[in-house]
Amino acid sequence: MNNMPQQTTDKTQFYKSLKKQASALLEGESDLIAQAANLCALLWYSLPDINWVGFYFYKNGELVLGPFQGKPACVRMKPGQGVCGTAFQNQKTYCVDNVHAFDGHIACDPDSRSEIVIPFFMNHTCKGVLDIDSPLIKRFHEEDQIGLEHIVRSLEENIR
Repeated sequence: MNNMPQQTTDKTQFYKSLKKQASALLEGESDLIAQAANLCALLWYSLPDINWVGFYFYKNGELVLGPFQGKPACVRMKPGQGVCGTAFQNQKTYCVDNVHAFDGHIACDPDSRSEIVIPFFMNHTCKGVLDIDSPLIKRFHEEDQIGLEHIVRSLEENIR
């Protein structure tokens, strides 16, 4: 589990700073895999109390594992399956307080308790999701969702 301390107790300021770091890291690079890999590393070392962060890309009718940090993960899932597939299918962020209470949850890591999944788009088409897991119940809150969505928008601005 990532235990890096959060830089500040004010989440809004923390995410503003993290978005600046992400934007600087992503600027000038258009390759999605390279960007996703660096963004995962940044989030892994910046966010406290997480045990997995990674991307799933939509390919040939299913979500396929992309760059990630953490334990080995589920490799493929269908749209509508689990939190990731549901977020992809409905094209909206899902912030789940207790994944074991989520109907259809896929337990890739039994230590995960809460999850946030944010879809990302290219040319108005959903291309995949950013998935972040935590071993804590109710780890993710509105400030996390807003901050992480802004970071994903930075990714979208740079992919081609």
